[in-house]
Amino acid sequence: MKRELERVDVPGEHEARERAWNVVTAAFSERTPVPQTSHWPRVAAVAIALSTVVAATVSSPGRAVLDEIREVVGVERAQPALFSLPAPGRLLVASDAGVWVVSEDGSRRLLGDYREATWSPFGRYVAATRENELVAIEPDGDVRWTLARRGARSPRWTGSEADTRIAYLTTTRVHAVPGDGTGDVDVGGPSHRVAPVWRPSARFTLTYVDTLGRVRLYDIDSGLGPWRPAGLSKAFRGPRKLEWSSDGRRLLFLTRRKLVLFGSRSRSPLSIRSERLVDAALRPGSHELAVLRTREGVSELLVGKRSLFSGTGRFTALVWSPDGRWLLLGWPAADQWVFVRADGKRIRAVSNVSAQFHSQSFPRVEGWCCAP
Repeated sequence: MKRELERVDVPGEHEARERAWNVVTAAFSERTPVPQTSHWPRVAAVAIALSTVVAATVSSPGRAVLDEIREVVGVERAQPALFSLPAPGRLLVASDAGVWVVSEDGSRRLLGDYREATWSPFGRYVAATRENELVAIEPDGDVRWTLARRGARSPRWTGSEADTRIAYLTTTRVHAVPGDGTGDVDVGGPSHRVAPVWRPSARFTLTYVDTLGRVRLYDIDSGLGPWRPAGLSKAFRGPRKLEWSSDGRRLLFLTRRKLVLFGSRSRSPLSIRSERLVDAALRPGSHELAVLRTREGVSELLVGKRSLFSGTGRFTALVWSPDGRWLLLGWPAADQWVFVRADGKRIRAVSNVSAQFHSQSFPRVEGWCCAP
């Protein structure tokens, strides 16, 4: 039946194709020529403009033209594979096949059938989760220890050379365990599904979100808590992400409709940005903020007030390089990773991301850690 329908001539289809193509070619001929030194975000912008023109002028019989135009989604001259990272360090990537370690030279190693993962301090180990289990692994895949916990997820590792802690969530509770896998502590609950975070420069102070959307802190060493500082006492609807700045003086709290920035000593938020954002991340070593937003089918990467990159579809996985010089974002519609330098002067893109990680769904970047 499908093949027979494909052979049916739809009235007006050919004429609609020609009308759409004339509009596209006319728009292209009227463009302002771009010097050879232009950056790839401008290429994406041209693709967006052409796609918009076609969508606005083509009737349903001309749907084939839309399919042709959609092929330009993505950075045109992207590398066919990830040959190397643009900055020192290694990536943790989660795909349908499991969790992978990606080295600076582009080599990949599958650690195993895990769902989520996090780097240890200095990148020497990985903490990962699978159904009802927290696992500590070496980057070559060797398992150091395991801990059975119902619904274990969202691990986060922190500490020094001599002493570390791993925070993670279970079905309803927040837990913390030393890096050797002994002495697990039930920090509190019930908790929201937002991943907990450790506050830098404060010894083992854990930050998490409760089910009412309030930020709570817990001092692991003293056992004090959980408590809500005066500036963090308000409940927010739809919490999605927590992140401390490198110096522990700013706390980013992303919700479904707002981005809230707290100071470590302020009694009220330093700023509230009432906007739907896909993701946000603080630059390592500073308080500079990068955000991803999507408006009317077009996504955009901004650092501060500067727009660095845009494209059709929805961007994901906003991650800073350890040195703070590059940003990595995912572009599922193009099956690409796009590396954008923070000054906006360079773009590097990689295609065929899903196939490289043996995944039907688009792979998720779990972290970009320090060089070994």
